[in-house]
Amino acid sequence: MAGPGSAASLESLLMERSLSDRELMAASDAAPDYAILPDASVLKIGGQSLIDRGRAAVYPVVEELVEVKRTHQILIGTGGGTRARHVYSVAAELGLPTGVLTEVGAAVAGQNARMLGYLMARYGVPVVGHGAFGALPLYLAECRAAIFPGMPPYDMWQHVPAEGVLPPYRTDAGCYLVAEVYGCRSMIFVKDEDGLYTANPKTDPSATFIPRTTVDELIALDLPDVIVERPLLELMRRARHVRSVQVVNGLKPGLITRALAGEHVGTIITAA
Repeated sequence: MAGPGSAASLESLLMERSLSDRELMAASDAAPDYAILPDASVLKIGGQSLIDRGRAAVYPVVEELVEVKRTHQILIGTGGGTRARHVYSVAAELGLPTGVLTEVGAAVAGQNARMLGYLMARYGVPVVGHGAFGALPLYLAECRAAIFPGMPPYDMWQHVPAEGVLPPYRTDAGCYLVAEVYGCRSMIFVKDEDGLYTANPKTDPSATFIPRTTVDELIALDLPDVIVERPLLELMRRARHVRSVQVVNGLKPGLITRALAGEHVGTIITAA
């Protein structure tokens, strides 16, 4: 008889049990993990923190990305930024549900992806919509980079938040999910701060820098302001491939390059 972790056992359970059956879920959990793009790294370029700042912030980042793609395969996700916050405000004021807010927020992240794509077009870097992710291996093989909107394509199927109507899974989570699903080598969030602090350093001069922490420690701290989306922490708890992320300051030239090389140059958050 096939063992509990065998392919034959899993197929038998799939044919006989409900997809929510506990034994079936345990058997599928024992299936081997396959990293689809293990040599690629995902970089999330912040919308409000970088793109909204315009030429002064974006051009140096573009120049650094052009250089690093010579030696690294990179998938570049974009945030929504201030325009997304504005459209969330309008949509929430109109009483629209979370799924609608997800769609309008995704449109803004898409605009930022296209703008970044136009700036990198001369270097052969394409912008890839969610429906064209199947071509990512070709883009990485040909030019070692691709740009995508960071918002996960939940649209009307967005998870209902525990409080309020803002989409809980936004561009931080979307970029992380790409890294996790494709089994990428690293996930780097490029923001306008050195990393995680005990409070918002822009408004609280007493905020203390946190160079390294775990998901459990960060959740236990219950900080009033977290530099990454809180649902990302729960995603990391269940991750199979990307068990740590790093947050770096994109306004400081060279930190993206150093983070891709494996250096600790910001805040590292680990799953355990």
